[in-house]
Amino acid sequence: MYLLLLLVLFLTSCQVTETIHLNQDGSGKIEISKLREEQSYMQLMGEDYSKEEIFRDTTYVFKDLIAKHSETFSRLPAFEKAIFEKFNAVKVHSKKSSFEKEFRTTISQNFSTIADVADLYKTEEYADDIENNYALVAEEHYYSVSFTFDGSTFKRMVKITDAVELKKQQEEMERLKIRFSKFKVAQNFILKYHFPRKIKSVSNPNAKISEDKKTLELQFLITDCLINPETTNLEVVLE
Repeated sequence: MYLLLLLVLFLTSCQVTETIHLNQDGSGKIEISKLREEQSYMQLMGEDYSKEEIFRDTTYVFKDLIAKHSETFSRLPAFEKAIFEKFNAVKVHSKKSSFEKEFRTTISQNFSTIADVADLYKTEEYADDIENNYALVAEEHYYSVSFTFDGSTFKRMVKITDAVELKKQQEEMERLKIRFSKFKVAQNFILKYHFPRKIKSVSNPNAKISEDKKTLELQFLITDCLINPETTNLEVVLE
């Protein structure tokens, strides 16, 4: 399962950073960076780490992927087309180099209003669906991520969309936590948000606010986020 493979990666040796630059008019840019932490990965792989031989460096814009597979896309039902089209402006750069020991994927989107941002954590899986003609309805996602900004209040909203799948993944993640408990591995999920005005209040007391009060950083463990995604909900009120 693609999602399970992602969970194993996240649980073992990954750092994910979600960065947003928000302008006063509501426009801006969001970027998600997923980086394999090599020291952690080396612990898990042992002697196989040095045997890895991978090199791929790819960049694409989602709308170009749709155009490339237009025949497949044209046969999709209207509701699936609408889901995919929200990803049109999303750009993906993925570099996997066992020689340079760099495994990083960056997913970004410029937006006029942050409500238009796609659910970017699903980007690679949706791209895989289009390339391989997989059914979107077979996906195993159990939560969605969206944002709003009304000029003074910013919200990161996580919603559970499949309670049965959530429970199944929670059980699997608990097994994985036990399996990897003897290893000291990096598994950080970091939110970095830059606002056009000073921050008045933040709903999560663990957020660190910069000296100029226009930037916040909030850090979680990826395991905790996947077991209970709604813990990453956030509301920020600006002055």
